[in-house]
Amino acid sequence: MRRRQEEIMRAYKRLLNYVKVHTTSCDESETTPSTQRQFDLGNQLVQEMKELGVSDVRIDEKCYVYGVIPATPGKEDAPAIGFIAHMDTAPDFSGENVNPQIIENYDGGDVTLGGGRVLSVKDFPHLAGLRGRTLITTDGTTLLGADDKAGVAEIMTLAQELLEGNLPHGKICIGFTPDEEVGRGADFFDVEGFGAQFAYTMDGDAENQIEYENFNACGAEVTFKGFSVHPGSSKDTMINASLVAMEFNNMLPSGDTPRDTEGYEGFFHLCSMSGDVSDAKLEYIVRDHSAEMFACRKETLRHITKLLQEKYGSGVVTLKITEQYRNMKEKIEPCMHLIENAKQAITDAGMVPVEVPIRGGTDGARLSYMGLPCPNLGTGGHAFHGPYEHITVEGMDLAVEVMKGIVKRYAEI
Repeated sequence: MRRRQEEIMRAYKRLLNYVKVHTTSCDESETTPSTQRQFDLGNQLVQEMKELGVSDVRIDEKCYVYGVIPATPGKEDAPAIGFIAHMDTAPDFSGENVNPQIIENYDGGDVTLGGGRVLSVKDFPHLAGLRGRTLITTDGTTLLGADDKAGVAEIMTLAQELLEGNLPHGKICIGFTPDEEVGRGADFFDVEGFGAQFAYTMDGDAENQIEYENFNACGAEVTFKGFSVHPGSSKDTMINASLVAMEFNNMLPSGDTPRDTEGYEGFFHLCSMSGDVSDAKLEYIVRDHSAEMFACRKETLRHITKLLQEKYGSGVVTLKITEQYRNMKEKIEPCMHLIENAKQAITDAGMVPVEVPIRGGTDGARLSYMGLPCPNLGTGGHAFHGPYEHITVEGMDLAVEVMKGIVKRYAEI
Protein backbone atom coordinates (compact mmCIF):
# COMPACT_ATOMS: atom_id res chain seq x y z
CA MET A 1 0.00 0.00 0.00
CA ARG A 2 1.34 3.44 -0.89
CA ARG A 3 2.14 5.89 1.88
CA ARG A 4 0.09 9.07 2.11
CA GLN A 5 1.74 12.26 0.85
CA GLU A 6 2.45 13.52 4.38
CA GLU A 7 4.39 10.31 5.11
CA ILE A 8 6.92 10.68 2.30
CA MET A 9 10.30 9.54 3.56
CA ARG A 10 13.02 12.18 3.38
CA ALA A 11 16.08 11.30 1.35
CA TYR A 12 18.51 11.23 4.29
CA LYS A 13 16.51 8.51 6.02
CA ARG A 14 16.83 6.34 2.95
CA LEU A 15 20.57 7.07 2.85
CA LEU A 16 20.97 5.92 6.47
CA ASN A 17 19.25 2.68 5.49
CA TYR A 18 21.25 2.08 2.30
CA VAL A 19 24.68 2.71 3.82
CA LYS A 20 24.13 -0.31 6.07
CA VAL A 21 24.36 -2.52 2.97
CA HIS A 22 27.93 -3.42 2.08
CA THR A 23 28.28 -2.82 -1.67
CA THR A 24 31.98 -2.09 -2.24
CA SER A 25 33.10 -3.02 -5.77
CA CYS A 26 36.44 -4.70 -6.59
CA ASP A 27 39.07 -3.65 -9.13
CA GLU A 28 40.57 -7.12 -9.46
CA SER A 29 37.34 -8.97 -10.16
CA GLU A 30 36.53 -9.83 -13.78
CA THR A 31 32.83 -10.52 -13.18
CA THR A 32 29.86 -8.14 -13.51
CA PRO A 33 28.99 -7.10 -10.95
CA SER A 34 32.49 -7.21 -9.55
CA THR A 35 31.05 -8.22 -6.16
CA GLN A 36 27.87 -10.23 -5.62
CA ARG A 37 27.01 -8.18 -2.53
CA GLN A 38 25.84 -5.38 -4.82
CA PHE A 39 22.78 -7.53 -5.52
CA ASP A 40 21.80 -7.07 -1.85
CA LEU A 41 21.07 -3.41 -2.41
CA GLY A 42 19.80 -3.96 -5.96
CA ASN A 43 17.17 -6.44 -4.80
CA GLN A 44 16.19 -4.16 -1.92
CA LEU A 45 15.64 -1.27 -4.34
CA VAL A 46 13.55 -3.45 -6.63
CA GLN A 47 11.25 -4.34 -3.73
CA GLU A 48 11.01 -0.71 -2.58
CA MET A 49 10.17 0.53 -6.07
CA LYS A 50 7.44 -2.06 -6.45
CA GLU A 51 5.96 -1.01 -3.10
CA LEU A 52 6.00 2.64 -4.20
CA GLY A 53 4.17 1.78 -7.41
CA VAL A 54 7.01 2.23 -9.91
CA SER A 55 6.26 0.36 -13.15
CA ASP A 56 8.35 -2.09 -15.19
CA VAL A 57 10.75 -2.68 -12.31
CA ARG A 58 13.50 -5.20 -13.08
CA ILE A 59 17.01 -6.22 -12.11
CA ASP A 60 19.10 -8.09 -14.67
CA GLU A 61 21.82 -10.70 -14.29
CA LYS A 62 24.50 -7.97 -14.27
CA CYS A 63 22.85 -6.14 -11.33
CA TYR A 64 21.44 -3.20 -13.30
CA VAL A 65 18.15 -1.98 -11.81
CA TYR A 66 15.50 -0.23 -13.91
CA GLY A 67 12.06 1.25 -13.35
CA VAL A 68 9.58 3.63 -14.99
CA ILE A 69 7.15 6.22 -13.72
CA PRO A 70 4.59 6.65 -16.53
CA ALA A 71 3.66 10.14 -17.71
CA THR A 72 0.69 11.79 -16.05
CA PRO A 73 -2.40 12.19 -18.26
CA GLY A 74 -1.84 14.82 -20.94
CA LYS A 75 1.96 14.72 -20.62
CA GLU A 76 2.60 11.61 -22.70
CA ASP A 77 4.34 13.65 -25.41
CA ALA A 78 6.79 15.34 -23.03
CA PRO A 79 10.42 14.22 -23.34
CA ALA A 80 11.24 11.07 -21.36
CA ILE A 81 13.84 12.02 -18.72
CA GLY A 82 16.04 9.61 -16.79
CA PHE A 83 17.80 9.78 -13.43
CA ILE A 84 20.70 7.43 -12.71
CA ALA A 85 22.89 6.65 -9.69
CA HIS A 86 25.32 3.87 -8.79
CA MET A 87 24.96 1.40 -5.96
CA ASP A 88 28.59 0.44 -5.32
CA THR A 89 31.01 2.22 -3.03
CA ALA A 90 34.69 2.81 -3.67
CA PRO A 91 37.30 0.17 -2.82
CA ASP A 92 39.67 2.95 -1.64
CA PHE A 93 38.47 2.60 1.97
CA SER A 94 36.28 0.23 3.97
CA GLY A 95 32.58 0.38 3.17
CA GLU A 96 31.52 -2.31 5.61
CA ASN A 97 29.78 -1.78 8.97
CA VAL A 98 29.15 1.90 8.26
CA ASN A 99 28.09 3.75 11.41
CA PRO A 100 27.05 7.34 10.56
CA GLN A 101 27.19 10.23 13.03
CA ILE A 102 24.28 12.70 12.88
CA ILE A 103 25.01 16.20 14.15
CA GLU A 104 21.96 18.45 14.39
CA ASN A 105 22.37 22.23 14.20
CA TYR A 106 26.02 21.81 13.21
CA ASP A 107 28.14 24.73 14.46
CA GLY A 108 30.39 24.95 11.39
CA GLY A 109 33.52 23.87 13.25
CA ASP A 110 35.79 20.83 13.46
CA VAL A 111 34.20 17.43 14.04
CA THR A 112 36.01 14.69 15.92
CA LEU A 113 35.72 11.32 14.24
CA GLY A 114 36.96 7.94 15.44
CA GLY A 115 40.45 6.58 14.87
CA GLY A 116 42.08 9.88 15.81
CA ARG A 117 40.68 11.61 12.74
CA VAL A 118 39.22 15.12 12.67
CA LEU A 119 36.94 16.54 9.98
CA SER A 120 38.48 20.01 10.07
CA VAL A 121 37.58 23.35 8.57
CA LYS A 122 41.26 23.81 7.71
CA ASP A 123 41.15 20.81 5.37
CA PHE A 124 37.54 21.35 4.23
CA PRO A 125 36.80 25.12 4.28
CA HIS A 126 33.26 24.63 2.91
CA LEU A 127 32.24 23.20 6.30
CA ALA A 128 31.74 26.73 7.66
CA GLY A 129 29.00 27.22 5.07
CA LEU A 130 27.10 24.20 6.42
CA ARG A 131 26.53 25.87 9.79
CA GLY A 132 23.01 25.33 11.13
CA ARG A 133 22.36 22.25 9.03
CA THR A 134 22.12 18.63 10.12
CA LEU A 135 25.48 17.10 9.22
CA ILE A 136 25.98 13.38 8.57
CA THR A 137 29.55 12.07 8.87
CA THR A 138 31.35 8.77 9.24
CA ASP A 139 32.63 7.51 12.58
CA GLY A 140 36.16 7.71 11.15
CA THR A 141 36.61 3.99 10.52
CA THR A 142 34.79 3.63 7.17
CA LEU A 143 33.65 5.75 4.28
CA LEU A 144 30.04 6.93 4.43
CA GLY A 145 28.75 5.67 1.11
CA ALA A 146 27.01 8.91 0.13
CA ASP A 147 28.90 8.34 -3.11
CA ASP A 148 26.55 7.34 -4.48
CA LYS A 149 23.89 6.05 -2.13
CA ALA A 150 22.86 9.66 -1.62
CA GLY A 151 22.02 9.78 -5.33
CA VAL A 152 20.10 6.53 -5.01
CA ALA A 153 18.17 7.84 -1.99
CA GLU A 154 17.34 11.12 -3.71
CA ILE A 155 16.03 9.39 -6.84
CA MET A 156 13.91 7.05 -4.72
CA THR A 157 12.52 10.04 -2.83
CA LEU A 158 11.74 11.77 -6.12
CA ALA A 159 9.92 8.64 -7.26
CA GLN A 160 7.75 8.60 -4.16
CA GLU A 161 6.96 12.31 -4.41
CA LEU A 162 5.95 12.02 -8.07
CA LEU A 163 3.83 8.93 -7.50
CA GLU A 164 2.07 10.32 -4.44
CA GLY A 165 1.97 14.00 -5.39
CA ASN A 166 0.24 16.11 -7.99
CA LEU A 167 3.16 17.37 -10.09
CA PRO A 168 2.45 16.80 -13.81
CA HIS A 169 5.34 15.04 -15.52
CA GLY A 170 6.39 13.14 -18.60
CA LYS A 171 7.80 9.62 -18.52
CA ILE A 172 10.50 9.28 -15.86
CA CYS A 173 13.07 6.51 -16.16
CA ILE A 174 15.10 5.27 -13.19
CA GLY A 175 18.40 3.41 -13.37
CA PHE A 176 20.81 2.13 -10.73
CA THR A 177 24.15 0.73 -11.84
CA PRO A 178 26.86 -1.45 -10.29
CA ASP A 179 30.64 -1.02 -10.52
CA GLU A 180 30.85 2.71 -11.30
CA GLU A 181 33.73 3.06 -8.85
CA VAL A 182 35.85 0.61 -10.82
CA GLY A 183 35.04 2.27 -14.15
CA ARG A 184 32.52 -0.27 -15.44
CA GLY A 185 29.18 1.24 -14.51
CA ALA A 186 28.05 1.78 -18.09
CA ASP A 187 29.45 -1.47 -19.52
CA PHE A 188 26.12 -3.27 -19.74
CA PHE A 189 23.64 -0.42 -19.32
CA ASP A 190 20.56 -1.04 -21.49
CA VAL A 191 20.21 2.39 -23.10
CA GLU A 192 17.41 1.34 -25.42
CA GLY A 193 15.49 -0.54 -22.73
CA PHE A 194 15.98 2.34 -20.29
CA GLY A 195 13.63 4.37 -22.45
CA ALA A 196 14.81 7.95 -21.81
CA GLN A 197 15.71 10.57 -24.40
CA PHE A 198 18.00 12.37 -21.94
CA ALA A 199 19.19 11.66 -18.42
CA TYR A 200 21.09 13.01 -15.44
CA THR A 201 23.42 11.11 -13.17
CA MET A 202 23.02 12.08 -9.51
CA ASP A 203 26.65 11.58 -8.55
CA GLY A 204 28.19 14.99 -7.90
CA ASP A 205 29.20 17.04 -4.89
CA ALA A 206 27.43 20.23 -3.74
CA GLU A 207 23.71 20.36 -4.42
CA ASN A 208 24.01 23.46 -6.65
CA GLN A 209 26.62 21.99 -9.00
CA ILE A 210 26.23 20.96 -12.63
CA GLU A 211 28.95 18.97 -14.37
CA TYR A 212 29.08 18.29 -18.09
CA GLU A 213 32.80 18.48 -18.81
CA ASN A 214 35.05 15.64 -17.74
CA PHE A 215 38.53 14.40 -18.51
CA ASN A 216 39.54 12.58 -21.63
CA ALA A 217 41.20 9.54 -20.13
CA CYS A 218 43.50 6.66 -20.90
CA GLY A 219 45.73 4.25 -19.07
CA ALA A 220 49.38 3.74 -19.97
CA GLU A 221 51.39 0.63 -19.10
CA VAL A 222 55.12 0.89 -19.72
CA THR A 223 57.23 -2.25 -19.42
CA PHE A 224 61.01 -2.41 -19.34
CA LYS A 225 63.21 -5.37 -20.25
CA GLY A 226 66.67 -5.18 -18.76
CA PHE A 227 69.92 -7.02 -19.39
CA SER A 228 71.31 -8.45 -16.17
CA VAL A 229 74.97 -9.35 -15.81
CA HIS A 230 77.33 -9.45 -12.84
CA PRO A 231 77.71 -5.86 -11.59
CA GLY A 232 81.45 -6.30 -11.34
CA SER A 233 81.79 -6.79 -15.08
CA SER A 234 78.83 -4.86 -16.46
CA LYS A 235 80.56 -1.83 -18.02
CA ASP A 236 78.62 -0.82 -21.16
CA THR A 237 76.66 -4.08 -20.94
CA MET A 238 74.11 -4.03 -18.12
CA ILE A 239 70.72 -2.44 -18.71
CA ASN A 240 69.00 -1.96 -15.35
CA ALA A 241 65.26 -2.08 -16.09
CA SER A 242 64.37 -0.22 -12.90
CA LEU A 243 66.77 2.62 -13.70
CA VAL A 244 65.40 2.92 -17.23
CA ALA A 245 61.91 3.12 -15.70
CA MET A 246 63.08 5.95 -13.47
CA GLU A 247 64.57 7.67 -16.49
CA PHE A 248 61.26 7.35 -18.33
CA ASN A 249 59.33 8.97 -15.48
CA ASN A 250 61.89 11.76 -15.12
CA MET A 251 61.38 12.69 -18.77
CA LEU A 252 57.71 13.54 -18.11
CA PRO A 253 56.82 17.15 -17.15
CA SER A 254 57.51 17.28 -13.42
CA GLY A 255 54.65 19.68 -12.66
CA ASP A 256 51.99 17.71 -14.51
CA THR A 257 50.89 15.59 -11.56
CA PRO A 258 47.58 15.51 -9.67
CA ARG A 259 49.18 17.29 -6.72
CA ASP A 260 50.19 20.25 -8.87
CA THR A 261 47.11 20.68 -11.09
CA GLU A 262 43.50 21.81 -10.75
CA GLY A 263 40.47 22.90 -12.78
CA TYR A 264 41.00 22.20 -16.47
CA GLU A 265 44.67 21.26 -16.07
CA GLY A 266 45.59 17.71 -17.05
CA PHE A 267 48.18 15.34 -15.65
CA PHE A 268 50.22 12.15 -15.80
CA HIS A 269 49.57 10.11 -12.65
CA LEU A 270 51.97 7.29 -11.73
CA CYS A 271 49.66 4.76 -10.07
CA SER A 272 52.10 1.92 -9.46
CA MET A 273 55.68 0.86 -10.07
CA SER A 274 57.50 -2.43 -9.69
CA GLY A 275 60.72 -3.99 -10.88
CA ASP A 276 64.28 -5.17 -10.54
CA VAL A 277 67.30 -5.25 -12.82
CA SER A 278 65.73 -7.61 -15.34
CA ASP A 279 62.13 -6.36 -15.51
CA ALA A 280 60.18 -3.29 -14.45
CA LYS A 281 56.75 -1.79 -15.00
CA LEU A 282 55.15 1.63 -14.59
CA GLU A 283 51.37 2.15 -14.72
CA TYR A 284 49.91 5.59 -15.34
CA ILE A 285 46.56 7.20 -15.85
CA VAL A 286 46.59 10.17 -18.21
CA ARG A 287 43.95 12.92 -18.08
CA ASP A 288 43.09 16.18 -19.85
CA HIS A 289 39.89 18.09 -20.61
CA SER A 290 41.24 19.35 -23.93
CA ALA A 291 41.17 16.76 -26.72
CA GLU A 292 44.19 18.45 -28.29
CA MET A 293 46.22 18.43 -25.08
CA PHE A 294 45.15 14.85 -24.39
CA ALA A 295 46.51 13.81 -27.80
CA CYS A 296 49.70 15.71 -26.98
CA ARG A 297 50.10 13.83 -23.70
CA LYS A 298 49.78 10.47 -25.44
CA GLU A 299 52.30 11.60 -28.05
CA THR A 300 54.70 12.60 -25.25
CA LEU A 301 54.58 9.04 -23.93
CA ARG A 302 55.26 7.66 -27.40
CA HIS A 303 58.13 10.10 -27.94
CA ILE A 304 59.84 9.19 -24.66
CA THR A 305 59.46 5.52 -25.54
CA LYS A 306 61.08 6.15 -28.92
CA LEU A 307 64.02 8.04 -27.38
CA LEU A 308 64.73 5.31 -24.85
CA GLN A 309 64.40 2.60 -27.48
CA GLU A 310 66.99 4.42 -29.57
CA LYS A 311 69.26 4.71 -26.55
CA TYR A 312 68.98 1.16 -25.16
CA GLY A 313 67.54 -0.97 -27.98
CA SER A 314 64.16 -1.62 -29.54
CA GLY A 315 63.06 -4.33 -27.10
CA VAL A 316 63.86 -2.50 -23.88
CA VAL A 317 60.82 -0.21 -23.56
CA THR A 318 57.25 -1.15 -24.53
CA LEU A 319 54.29 1.22 -24.24
CA LYS A 320 50.64 0.15 -24.18
CA ILE A 321 47.95 2.86 -24.14
CA THR A 322 44.36 1.87 -23.28
CA GLU A 323 41.58 4.37 -24.00
CA GLN A 324 39.14 4.74 -21.09
CA TYR A 325 36.60 7.53 -21.62
CA ARG A 326 36.13 10.86 -23.36
CA ASN A 327 34.93 14.33 -22.42
CA MET A 328 31.12 14.30 -22.52
CA LYS A 329 31.03 18.01 -23.45
CA GLU A 330 31.06 17.08 -27.14
CA LYS A 331 27.80 15.16 -26.71
CA ILE A 332 26.12 17.62 -24.32
CA GLU A 333 26.70 20.78 -26.37
CA PRO A 334 24.06 19.83 -29.00
CA CYS A 335 21.47 19.56 -26.20
CA MET A 336 22.35 22.41 -23.85
CA HIS A 337 18.71 22.52 -22.73
CA LEU A 338 19.85 19.86 -20.24
CA ILE A 339 22.16 22.40 -18.63
CA GLU A 340 19.83 25.39 -18.93
CA ASN A 341 16.93 23.50 -17.35
CA ALA A 342 19.16 22.26 -14.53
CA LYS A 343 20.44 25.79 -13.89
CA GLN A 344 16.90 27.14 -13.74
CA ALA A 345 15.83 24.33 -11.39
CA ILE A 346 18.74 25.12 -9.08
CA THR A 347 17.85 28.82 -9.17
CA ASP A 348 14.20 28.04 -8.43
CA ALA A 349 15.36 26.02 -5.40
CA GLY A 350 16.98 29.18 -4.02
CA MET A 351 20.59 28.48 -4.94
CA VAL A 352 23.17 29.88 -7.33
CA PRO A 353 24.06 27.29 -9.98
CA VAL A 354 27.74 26.48 -10.37
CA GLU A 355 29.20 24.75 -13.41
CA VAL A 356 32.38 22.84 -12.59
CA PRO A 357 34.60 20.55 -14.66
CA ILE A 358 34.85 16.98 -13.41
CA ARG A 359 38.41 16.00 -12.63
CA GLY A 360 37.54 12.40 -13.33
CA GLY A 361 34.76 10.58 -15.15
CA THR A 362 31.22 9.41 -14.50
CA ASP A 363 28.82 6.85 -15.88
CA GLY A 364 27.26 9.82 -17.65
CA ALA A 365 30.35 10.44 -19.75
CA ARG A 366 30.22 6.96 -21.24
CA LEU A 367 26.43 6.93 -21.49
CA SER A 368 26.59 10.17 -23.45
CA TYR A 369 28.72 8.41 -26.06
CA MET A 370 26.32 5.46 -26.00
CA GLY A 371 23.50 7.71 -27.20
CA LEU A 372 22.09 8.96 -23.87
CA PRO A 373 23.20 12.57 -23.22
CA CYS A 374 23.76 12.57 -19.48
CA PRO A 375 25.26 15.44 -17.43
CA ASN A 376 25.92 15.09 -13.72
CA LEU A 377 24.19 16.83 -10.80
CA GLY A 378 25.26 17.32 -7.19
CA THR A 379 23.89 15.20 -4.35
CA GLY A 380 24.99 17.45 -1.50
CA GLY A 381 27.94 15.25 -0.49
CA HIS A 382 31.61 16.05 0.04
CA ALA A 383 35.02 14.39 0.52
CA PHE A 384 34.04 11.11 -1.09
CA HIS A 385 36.06 7.87 -0.99
CA GLY A 386 37.35 8.10 2.54
CA PRO A 387 36.64 8.52 6.26
CA TYR A 388 36.04 12.29 5.91
CA GLU A 389 33.01 11.84 3.65
CA HIS A 390 30.01 13.88 4.78
CA ILE A 391 26.66 15.24 3.62
CA THR A 392 23.80 17.31 5.04
CA VAL A 393 20.11 16.51 5.37
CA GLU A 394 19.22 19.87 3.86
CA GLY A 395 21.58 19.39 0.91
CA MET A 396 19.87 16.12 0.06
CA ASP A 397 16.43 17.76 0.28
CA LEU A 398 17.60 20.47 -2.11
CA ALA A 399 18.93 17.88 -4.56
CA VAL A 400 15.45 16.34 -4.65
CA GLU A 401 13.95 19.78 -5.27
CA VAL A 402 16.33 20.31 -8.17
CA MET A 403 15.23 17.05 -9.78
CA LYS A 404 11.57 18.01 -9.29
CA GLY A 405 12.31 21.34 -10.94
CA ILE A 406 13.86 19.60 -13.92
CA VAL A 407 10.86 17.26 -14.20
CA LYS A 408 8.53 20.24 -14.11
CA ARG A 409 10.40 22.12 -16.83
CA TYR A 410 10.44 19.16 -19.22
CA ALA A 411 6.75 18.58 -18.61
CA GLU A 412 6.11 22.13 -19.85
CA ILE A 413 7.83 21.59 -23.20
